[in-house]
Amino acid sequence: MKKKTNYSSAPGDVNDAIKVSEFIEDFLPAPELLVKKEETVKITIALSKSSIEFFKHRAEQAGVPYQVMIKAVLDRYTSHYMK
Repeated sequence: MKKKTNYSSAPGDVNDAIKVSEFIEDFLPAPELLVKKEETVKITIALSKSSIEFFKHRAEQAGVPYQVMIKAVLDRYTSHYMK
């Protein structure tokens, strides 16, 4: 069992800083307004085994689903050439 930590008063400079600090209202929009939702369409596509293995490996390293990574690549490609 861990020993319980006893907290004492904050050091004077920290205590003073807290006393003179200013409250700032939340200025960010709601989370659902931060990301532009775009209509999606589900498709079936045949890709090379090596491409899928590559995306699965990189997606695992990044901690995201590989399908999301493939979608991001296609969206960036499309965005680049639609300009």
